Amino acid sequence: MKTRSIIILLAAEIAAMSLWFVSAAILPEMVREAAVSPVRQAALSSGVQAGFVIGALISAVFGLADRFDPRRVFAFCAISAGLVNALLLVAAPGSGLAIAARIITGALLAGVYPVGMKIAVGWGQKDRGFLVGALVGALTLGSALPHLIALSGGANWRLTVAIASVAAIAAGVLSLAVALGPYHARAGKFSPRAISFAWTNRKVRLAIAGYLGHMWELYAMWAWIGVAMAVSYSVTMSAEDAGYYAKLTAFLAIGAGGVACVIAGLVADKFGKAEIAIIAMVVSGTCALATAATFGGPPWVSFVIVVIWGMAIVPDSAQFSALVADASPPELAGSLMTFQTALGFALTIVTVQVTPMLAASFGWPFLLAVLAVGPALGIMAMLPLCSRR
Repeated sequence: MKTRSIIILLAAEIAAMSLWFVSAAILPEMVREAAVSPVRQAALSSGVQAGFVIGALISAVFGLADRFDPRRVFAFCAISAGLVNALLLVAAPGSGLAIAARIITGALLAGVYPVGMKIAVGWGQKDRGFLVGALVGALTLGSALPHLIALSGGANWRLTVAIASVAAIAAGVLSLAVALGPYHARAGKFSPRAISFAWTNRKVRLAIAGYLGHMWELYAMWAWIGVAMAVSYSVTMSAEDAGYYAKLTAFLAIGAGGVACVIAGLVADKFGKAEIAIIAMVVSGTCALATAATFGGPPWVSFVIVVIWGMAIVPDSAQFSALVADASPPELAGSLMTFQTALGFALTIVTVQVTPMLAASFGWPFLLAVLAVGPALGIMAMLPLCSRR
């Protein structure tokens, strides 16, 4: 029963989270069809983050997953998100309706990823590192999926939108077949006291600081790496070929991170959560700088570096949440993780929005190098939390 439920849950998570980067995957085709300003291009992606922050806080404050069966919350949010995302089929590219649809989609996805994580941890205690890592891996694979769909659909960006919307609706139906585990319990509602505790407790404060460094880099890279690589590859190949291989690069890079999440989850409890986070950030920060240094050079070099970057950029994500939970009183753990998540995704609203603007002003190599600042600060925050110190 456990294996069956986890497999179904992971499949539903992958399908539903395919909605996240739909706009980033189809953006080049949308821009070729209609004039979309850089500000509106960025808003199509950052709107999802803004919606997610709003949705996560509303869900936590009102305890939606506690008052209702979490599987039904997952199903309702996934199906609704799929229907809202389908509005992109009729909305003008970059219009107010399209941006509003992305914001609402993000809010609804707050009822998918966190709720899915809650269902997963109800199936184990000793293997929770693996369970959380697997859920983050599913989130990552789902985030990569639009690039694969767009790669198959070519210039028909509406086909990508339609497939992702149908996948999310199917995910909602599929989630109803998941059983709740023996350790399923109510998670605490958001408590204002968590804010003061997050500041006064050194371990929690450092874990949140590390998470913010991680989030500075993560979603900016995920959202724009396909666009950046298309520019890089176009130096040495045709625009059409550059676009094709950029989508392939983005899919493989983000997807590789999903596999790495599972591996990191398996070893984190034994080797150390902070240690795993530091290793991941050292590699990801180095790859950000290397991608900037090789930008416009041989495509195969950039491809290899970006795929390694994608593998390293996300496995630390689950460990920051686990560190917060480890250092928190049980009655505040849920609130503190909600607060941590809200802060992180609020930061991504800024990073995703300003990324193309900085790239337009200073060039992609400069922007990619700036992303390495986040891991550098995150490493500094994690060093005092290493178990061997």
